[in-house]
Amino acid sequence: MQDETNPIPSGENELDEETLFIVSQTFKALSDPTRLRILHLLSEHEYPVNEIAARLSLLQSTVSHQLRFLKNLRLVKYRREGTSLHYSIDDEHVVDLLRQAIDHARHH
Repeated sequence: MQDETNPIPSGENELDEETLFIVSQTFKALSDPTRLRILHLLSEHEYPVNEIAARLSLLQSTVSHQLRFLKNLRLVKYRREGTSLHYSIDDEHVVDLLRQAIDHARHH
């Protein structure tokens, strides 16, 4: 019989090693203030690297390094336009996580 408070049948709520690793890396990504600033900016609009750097008053090399980290975790994606890369949030799950963390931090 299934527990009504937990709709997931027993055994299916166990986390495999790959899932645990990805979740921990996602929280690691969200623990860095620079990456949070980048993700917050990208949650509003798509931007090229140089504009992200300008808007956040960061070096372009710093932004590129952080975007590479975020891209490897599938938190952001990019598209090429000419010689520049335009970054955006990979999917709404990222925005949801970010907004929930911000709402939690602002809740008193």
